[in-house]
Amino acid sequence: MSPLEDVLILCGGRGTRLQEHTQSIPKPLVEIGGMPIVWHVIQIYAAHGLRRFMLCTGYKGELIQEFVDSRDWPPGVEVRCVDTGVDTPTGGRIKRAGRLLGDRAFCATYADGVADIDIRALIAFHRTHGGLATMTVVRPELQFGIAELDGDARVIGFHEKPRVERWVNGGFFCFEHGALGYIGEDSVLEREPLEHLARVGQLRAYRHQGFWECMDTYKDAVELNDIWASGGAPWKVWE
Repeated sequence: MSPLEDVLILCGGRGTRLQEHTQSIPKPLVEIGGMPIVWHVIQIYAAHGLRRFMLCTGYKGELIQEFVDSRDWPPGVEVRCVDTGVDTPTGGRIKRAGRLLGDRAFCATYADGVADIDIRALIAFHRTHGGLATMTVVRPELQFGIAELDGDARVIGFHEKPRVERWVNGGFFCFEHGALGYIGEDSVLEREPLEHLARVGQLRAYRHQGFWECMDTYKDAVELNDIWASGGAPWKVWE
């Protein structure tokens, strides 16, 4: 197996549920603490020693390219953009960008999710099971608090935003080159490709039980900025 040194970051979506921001800029450039969220994602991986980043762009990709060109990245860190098409689904973006890596294995993630995940532990787990793909799974907090009822419908207590009981896709993937054979040009990564890999026993789950948050809505963006402003952002694993 080849070492996992490349990171593909999905940056091409329109971010329709963040229209307060994304009518003028693409979702990966929505800021947390004055820096685009895609910068935070790169920092998470770079803090664990990964150095090569490929941003799979689409919608307003020229603005992401301008941001990349404007930054002085840390020594040894290489960030480049690859235009994967405006309307290309997530699987197609991985397919197009992954082919540029030759036969190398790679990490992949979304540009809108942050976590205090141990990337090196994720890669080590991927190596131990020998499958073609690893997907990080998380148990996010529910948006609302819940009421506990007894058998007579009497409210006996409340829980504020408990974690969901089941695991969901948290991004932060590892793929062997052979996984590209399961991904079509017009496929949505989270549907046919991952479902097929699961059916043939080639997809394993890495359980992340720490902090994880996805910036899907304007409310999410506000909450992440509040966390950053507090000075205790859990995903800030870099100096």
